[in-house]
Amino acid sequence: MNIKQYIASIPGFPKEGIIFRDVTPILKNPDCMKYVTEKLSAFAKEVKADLIIAPEARGFFFGIPVALECHVGFAPVRKPGKLPRKTMSQTYQLEYGVDELQMHIDAIQEGMRVVIIDDLLATGGTVEAMIKMVEFKQAIVAGIGFVIELDDLKGKEKFKDIPVLSLTHFEGE
Repeated sequence: MNIKQYIASIPGFPKEGIIFRDVTPILKNPDCMKYVTEKLSAFAKEVKADLIIAPEARGFFFGIPVALECHVGFAPVRKPGKLPRKTMSQTYQLEYGVDELQMHIDAIQEGMRVVIIDDLLATGGTVEAMIKMVEFKQAIVAGIGFVIELDDLKGKEKFKDIPVLSLTHFEGE
């Protein structure tokens, strides 16, 4: 299946010079959503995931179905102040400043094999922060799965020896 036909490209959003890759058309098409879920789930099973984590909000679209398909738990990664129990935090660099992610402190147990799922890989800052949280808990990042990878931003280079699956690619568009 060519999932690119289910990704809307929005020039000038959220600011001029950016082309936003909108995955919500995938959600409207059950066949495409099933295909994406099956491909990401096969990857998570191949790397023997014990837990799926994903960042809000678009990562949830794909992380939760993958966790269900793999019959493993799911842990949300959110912006500060959104989780009700004790959390751990990780800051990360943005082009224009610093941001922060949080996860429940008890979401990951030592030695777990964690797979990170997200909609899009750009520079890799968000995922890099999640990797640090997994490693802080002495767990293993078994793999990272994306629906879209923006190849020209070279975000994958930050992940060294971690297996990465990207279902489709865009470059310089």
